[in-house]
Amino acid sequence: MRGDVLTALATVRDPELDEPITTLGFVASCTVTADGQAQVRLRLPTYFCAPNFAFLMVADAYEAVAGTPNVRSVEVVLEDHFASDAINAGVAAQAGFVRSFDGEAVDELGDLRAQFLRKAVMAGTDLVCRPLIAAGVTPAELCAITLGTVPASPELDRLRRRRADLGVSSGDDAPLLIDPATGERIDATAVPLHLRRARVTRAGIEANTSMCSGMLTHRYPSERGSRGEIPGGVPKDAPTESSHSAPEPLR
Repeated sequence: MRGDVLTALATVRDPELDEPITTLGFVASCTVTADGQAQVRLRLPTYFCAPNFAFLMVADAYEAVAGTPNVRSVEVVLEDHFASDAINAGVAAQAGFVRSFDGEAVDELGDLRAQFLRKAVMAGTDLVCRPLIAAGVTPAELCAITLGTVPASPELDRLRRRRADLGVSSGDDAPLLIDPATGERIDATAVPLHLRRARVTRAGIEANTSMCSGMLTHRYPSERGSRGEIPGGVPKDAPTESSHSAPEPLR
């Protein structure tokens, strides 16, 4: 049953880094009793990771574990974080972000989630387009390509999932190049700028991922092995797909 819970946790992503919390090493421990009581302990790269990002991950982890077959009770605990008491209590009560931070937060986190999904779509677009461009496909040709004509790859599958999560077209007839905010096809004249933005977005996500990995290793040097491998916690081969330095304002 623990393997099923880890599989569920592998579907939970850091919203900014677009990587599973299992791969990132954010799952400090995961235990499941024979009668289905699951306990998950999470940790983040710094004590001051943005509380809205942290809340999303803890809430998503709770929902993922609660939906695992034969799990009867769930406890997800965020450790070593300045807002852990509010986050843990709010998630356990399924109170939502605003009620968990009463008097400080004014909005739930749907808009924030969508913002990062749009970035994930842009980064995924770069990963899918780069081999096409290397093969000689021109910007005008990219503009006319649909997802169904792109050679199959894990990057394409991931892009389809992110677009589906965002609620924009992801079927075979959908254009490869879209504005993630509207779902509309990118005009041929705007393709070069769109590709540059996609490349910069992907590079930014990868840089933040590397930085957070380094900070987590520095914070927990005696416990952390290679990325995603925690002795006594989540194994390196747990199922996967493939700004934490200071808090942002609550929103």
